[in-house]
Order: sequence, then structure tokens, then C-alpha cells
Amino acid sequence: MDRGQKIRVPEAARGGKRAVPARVFQPLAASFPWSVQLLPGPGEALVVSFASVGHDPLRTPSPEFVGSATAGGRPALFLSDASRSWCNAPGFAEVLAGAVDEVKARRPERQVLLIGQSMGAFAALAAASLIPADAVIAISPQFSVDPAVMPEERWSGWTRRVAAFRFPAAPLPEGPRIILMHGMADDLPQALAFPQRKGVDHILFPGLTHSALAPHLKARGCLPGLIEAALEADRRRLLRICASAGGRLRQRMTDRDSAPDAPPPDRAG
Repeated sequence: MDRGQKIRVPEAARGGKRAVPARVFQPLAASFPWSVQLLPGPGEALVVSFASVGHDPLRTPSPEFVGSATAGGRPALFLSDASRSWCNAPGFAEVLAGAVDEVKARRPERQVLLIGQSMGAFAALAAASLIPADAVIAISPQFSVDPAVMPEERWSGWTRRVAAFRFPAAPLPEGPRIILMHGMADDLPQALAFPQRKGVDHILFPGLTHSALAPHLKARGCLPGLIEAALEADRRRLLRICASAGGRLRQRMTDRDSAPDAPPPDRAG
């Protein structure tokens, strides 16, 4: 999505009411390989969305979860990594904290939710270890792309360029409510590498691949409700939404359920 591009929030109702004015992406930071854009809004919570590797290796990854992140007038930050470094490129912490502080300075009491898929989900977990956050939704996060920790060929075209792994594995910091989601068809080794602990709900989706999970949740209309439930600390609603899309709590699954047929893994990031 190009800098300065407008998005229009759909009219909430007919009957003569004016449509909500378009909101325009505002660049907040650009320090290669990092870039941050803001869609401002009057909402009480701030969503920070982290991009995955995207589809065009020659372009900076585009903002993701735009509609769900900004639903209800929420402001949202969109952070992209042109180098696809899984947060290991220098400057991540500084760019992230500077952008969040700039938005929160306008309303300090804002809640903060971090969200991403694949590399973006890894980044959301890394970010939660660096800034105060209330909730994290991590869809298909890698536990590690560091070959010294976990051999993984799917993203090696990018990860072999990482000079040093500042984040050899995805953090699970204490404090924020954390929701991990994985498709079991090809992501089970990465999923099961995450430790289980209190405060982390780990949802597994039988039959779904790494790159199919986020589109599946979008197609089922789950993402706005998941964001709202996470911000409201409504765990029952959150688990109900996941179950409606075929998700099952890892803690409740049996060993028999955890042995699906595994098709060749996909490489979306």
C-alpha cells in the first residue's frame, strides 16, 4: 500500500448518515530497513500490526490487518521490515518505541494490542518483550528461524542473510495476554516448540497450513472479534471465536489429535 493512500471506513448504517471520512496513512518513521505508518483514529485502544515477508521481495512488505486493526475508529500503527530480518536488524526497538510513544503521547491511557502473522507474529512477540502491551495475537509465529536453535528451510532465503540473531527464539513475556495460533498441517514442529504457561492460550487448527491460517480467519470474519475480545480480556469469547473457526486449545488436545498427515510445507512468511 502506497504512502498517503486513503482507506474508507464503510458507512455504519444507511438512512442519510454521512460516510466516515477517509483516513490517510501517515509516515511516522523510516530508518532502513524499518518503516512505520499510522492510521489515526479516536478509538481508545492502539493496535500495532507487524507485516509478514509479503509477496514481492523487491518491495517493503505492505501493511496487514488494516480493516480489523482500525475497526471502530481505533488508531493503528503498521510496522514493516524491508530486510525480512525477524526483528534482528538494528534499530527495531528504537523505531518501535518511538512510534508507540508518539501515538500514546496524544492519549497516554490507550491500551496496546500487538498483532501479526508469520514473521509479523514473531515480531509482535518480540515487541511485547520491549514495550508495555496489553495483548498479543500471534498467527503462525515461528518459534525460531535461527538454524542453531531450530533447523528450518522454509525461510532460509531470508534468514541466511541475518548477521546476528538478537532474537534466536520468540519471547513469551510475562504481562500481556498472549494468543498463539498455528495450523497443524505443516507448522506443528514450530508450534510445539513454544512452551506452555499460564497467560498464554495456544490454539491449533487441524488441517490448515502455515499460510492458510490468517486468510481462513479473515474469511470467517474472526479477526475483529478476536481483537475486541483480547482487548477486553474476554477469554471465553476469544476461545469461542477460535472454536467457531475450527481451532482447539493445545492444552486440551490428545496425543492422537496431534499427529496429522503433513503435506509439503508452504513458504509464505
